[in-house]
Amino acid sequence: MLHQPIRKKDFGVFLPVANGGWIISKTSPPLNDLWAQNRAAAVTADEVGMDFVMSMGKWRGFGGETNHWGASLESVTMMAAIAEATKNVRIWATVHPLLQNPAVTAKMISTLDHISGGRAGLNIVAGAYKAEFDQMGAWDESMTHEDRYVLTEEWTAVVKRLWAEDSVTHDGKYFHMNDCQSNPKPLSRPRPELICAGQSDRGFQFSVREADACFIGGRTPEERRDNSRRAKQVADQLGKTIKTYAMCTIVHGETEAKAQGLVERYKDGADIGAILEMLKNWGVPAEHLDKAAQAQGAFMTQTAIGTPESCGQQVHEFVEFAELDGLMLIFPDYVEGLEMFGADILPGLRAAFA
Repeated sequence: MLHQPIRKKDFGVFLPVANGGWIISKTSPPLNDLWAQNRAAAVTADEVGMDFVMSMGKWRGFGGETNHWGASLESVTMMAAIAEATKNVRIWATVHPLLQNPAVTAKMISTLDHISGGRAGLNIVAGAYKAEFDQMGAWDESMTHEDRYVLTEEWTAVVKRLWAEDSVTHDGKYFHMNDCQSNPKPLSRPRPELICAGQSDRGFQFSVREADACFIGGRTPEERRDNSRRAKQVADQLGKTIKTYAMCTIVHGETEAKAQGLVERYKDGADIGAILEMLKNWGVPAEHLDKAAQAQGAFMTQTAIGTPESCGQQVHEFVEFAELDGLMLIFPDYVEGLEMFGADILPGLRAAFA
């Protein structure tokens, strides 16, 4: 039987770990004071009752007039400080298996779990943008997309064992452990949460099999619903459960017209140079870049636009229709947006999904 999404929903925040956040525009509110703005966003999220905060791992930006994502904080280090600054919100950090030995990661996330009092989670990113890794000599041209997931599966298995076993000996294709010990163990039981967002068929299979929650995409509400159902169906076949999440940017105003005016202002200021570079990193062929950039625009995710009441309705419909277990939110101004969300939207969502 197809697993149905749990009624209670998680609402979290995608922290602006890199400059510019998730709107590629010259006219959106500046997100350049990295640590101060991330701390303020996380503390506000904690205070208004959000469920989690997550930060991505980013090593190179997209240039353009705004040098979008050209400056970024390292995810695990930053989240350790966020853990100390918060009390209840879950703390999800990102690691790339291509860059970190599994024994190092196991220790890092266990440390984060102790700092946070058992609130740590690990977001695993198996794929990679070539330019980010090539600049540091960490891109292996001989490895295929399939190879990277084989490596990530082995890496994940080793991390899980190090969290659970007193000693790990492992002689694999990519990693070799000889009586490897990792103490202390995480506080979380049975272990810290694992999150993944693989969008390819291979990445999707990895996410559902190995993670506790996966981020799904889709160009339409129907595609998102189908991807959420597919993840739960595959998980059922594996004898496990999986939570499905998606991302959404909320742009609110006192009136619908004011909110739409903000959206148009951000769109008008789209940093086309940065968008083009981002799309090249995504693998869009050169001959299609200009058309794809116009279609992409300034916003990197699905949006909810309008008054707080209207945005709340849109978020509810987004989650309900796509049969999601949660939503990770983005705001042009994080503190202002989170204060509004906590006061005007979150209580209604909690009641609706109780």
